[in-house]
Amino acid sequence: MEEVQDRHELRTGGMEAKEPACPQEPPLPPPPPSPPSPPSPAAPESPALSSQEQPSEARARQLLLEEWGTPSRGSLELPPGLTWKLLFLRRPLYRNLLRSPNPEGINIYEPAPPTGPTQQPLETLGNFHGWYIRTEKLQHNRSWMVKHQCVDLLAEGLWEELLDDEQPDITVMDWYEDSRLDVCVYELHVWLLAADRHTVIAQHHVAPRTSARGPPGRWIQVSHVFRQYGPGVRFVHFLHKTKNRTEPGGLRQTRVTDSSVSVQFRE
Repeated sequence: MEEVQDRHELRTGGMEAKEPACPQEPPLPPPPPSPPSPPSPAAPESPALSSQEQPSEARARQLLLEEWGTPSRGSLELPPGLTWKLLFLRRPLYRNLLRSPNPEGINIYEPAPPTGPTQQPLETLGNFHGWYIRTEKLQHNRSWMVKHQCVDLLAEGLWEELLDDEQPDITVMDWYEDSRLDVCVYELHVWLLAADRHTVIAQHHVAPRTSARGPPGRWIQVSHVFRQYGPGVRFVHFLHKTKNRTEPGGLRQTRVTDSSVSVQFRE
């Protein structure tokens, strides 16, 4: 499923984006379908609960199956070493697996703060932990701001048998600002990768064109659901590009927010 959706009532704005220093940052990939290869992501921290808050194994299983629903195969068996109590802590399904999905502190339910061209570097405008950032220069005073991160599905609490046999849906979603800085101001590229982090099992690429409908600055949603992608998926590489334009006084940026990667059973 692919969806592009408008939110008309929001206003436009701009901020400068500048590439931060990032040790061992991977080079920008060639055009799709080749994904970039960032350093391995660190395992996420598990939430700390007191012994009084931790449910029993049976209770944790009951709570999770009530929350997740019934998988297509009708049962859910855990591999050795994985417990329902650990899954209850990690919650690998039905949550956003991206780090810092809203780094600039704006969201689709509020107008983006109006700003003019700025000389501030992007990394000073929010929390970009987890993202690798670089700038791709173009002609006519324009450039792409490229942000990407790679989700390690096993490190997030999923397990091989679930990914290979059940093949739950993997949903990616993003919202970008209709800045009207160019005909195309946003691109989304997502790869499902094997354990070697190079073999592409499935991929999705989209570059919506500006429709010029409604006032500029509205939020536009882009989403895609990977289904029946085959066995072997271990990583999700998420990359989006937003168009910038150099103006007197600094850089005007197309902003993006509420990025997400999530895994869920098919309904």
